[in-house]
Amino acid sequence: MQLPVYKIDGTDSGKKVTLEDGVFAIQPNDHAIYLDVVQYLANQRHGNSKTKDRSEIAHSTKKLGRQKGGGGARHGSLKANIFVGGGRVFGPVPRFYHNKLNKKVKALARKSALSYKAAEQAIIMVEPFTMEAPKTKQMLSILSAIKAGDRKVLVVLPENSTNIYLSSRNLPQVNVLSVDEINTYAIMNANSLVLVDGVQDVLAERNMR
Repeated sequence: MQLPVYKIDGTDSGKKVTLEDGVFAIQPNDHAIYLDVVQYLANQRHGNSKTKDRSEIAHSTKKLGRQKGGGGARHGSLKANIFVGGGRVFGPVPRFYHNKLNKKVKALARKSALSYKAAEQAIIMVEPFTMEAPKTKQMLSILSAIKAGDRKVLVVLPENSTNIYLSSRNLPQVNVLSVDEINTYAIMNANSLVLVDGVQDVLAERNMR
């Protein structure tokens, strides 16, 4: 599959790149994508929620009334969950949500996601560029010039660029990642994928192993 490479002003640079069929044109595996997305979202959870049960509540343990003959339920203390300020029953406790996924399954999921975007013609190639300073307006003009759309754009750079990242930080629909940070969730969550020339070779090299 060949794609033209655009300059940041939207004009055709005259160069064409060939996307590796083994990465951008495979038969997508939906289940691998599902497993990778579930793992990614699970790994974002901190699991820090915590409530106190009756053993942790600071209340007197004095028995409220006699065991029998009071005309109501038997209570041992104000720590019971039915009282205001009492402990919570089966409340959340800190837990670890992370799970493991085999490298080959993750690679298959990434290739499947990239193949979906290629089939949807949602991949745009752009020449390598830099920014001398963070400029949100300049980032917007670049995305507009290359017709990347205004909804969920993923820009993939060959390496981290602080100025490009800061230029997109105030744009909620734009996500900038380096090729080392790219993941299946980010690819599938984007409507259009902007690859800086050179990224496709790194993806091909890493995912064809």
